Amino acid sequence: MGMSSAADALTTHRHELLACTRCPRMHKPVVAGLPVVSRILLVGQAPGVKEPVLGRPFAWTAGKTLFKWIESATGWTEGEARERIYFAAVCRFFPGKNPKGGYRVPDPEEIVNCSHWLRREFDLLQPSLVIAVGKLAISQFHSFALLSEIVGRIERIRYSGHACDLLPLPHPSGASTWHRTEPGKNLLAQSLKLLADHPATRS
Repeated sequence: MGMSSAADALTTHRHELLACTRCPRMHKPVVAGLPVVSRILLVGQAPGVKEPVLGRPFAWTAGKTLFKWIESATGWTEGEARERIYFAAVCRFFPGKNPKGGYRVPDPEEIVNCSHWLRREFDLLQPSLVIAVGKLAISQFHSFALLSEIVGRIERIRYSGHACDLLPLPHPSGASTWHRTEPGKNLLAQSLKLLADHPATRS
């Protein structure tokens, strides 16, 4: 598929994604990134409360941290990163708040429902690098018990019939101390070095 036809297919895909109504417990609207034809696909968990208002993934505090990480590895500003990376998520709606605090974790049925969109994005983009941000996103591609077992390395995976590299990152939430204390701080630095050196970011 050429660049022009891939862009058209991705734009059509995005229109269909924005019209999704599969999960009644999820809060509308759908949050989707730009229809960027890229070999780098970033997968987050789900939008927070601010992302539907601002209309883009990673639009608030966690996003500021994430884009600092990306810029430190690639030199790309947030705007450049949004134009060079396709932003996806395990679930594309805000799941709502958890009565016990924080946000509700999407349930297994919602994750399965939304995997349809992610599989199609793999088919359209055929990424060479997948950046999975946070435990829920990483677990869609690779099993692990502790973040320290998986962050700081690249894994070769196959998803929806496509082989690619998986680069796991911790969630950049301000509520998490994992990436600010050891061993998380050092493992994050290793991951960002791998991101800097990966052919997908250097081409």
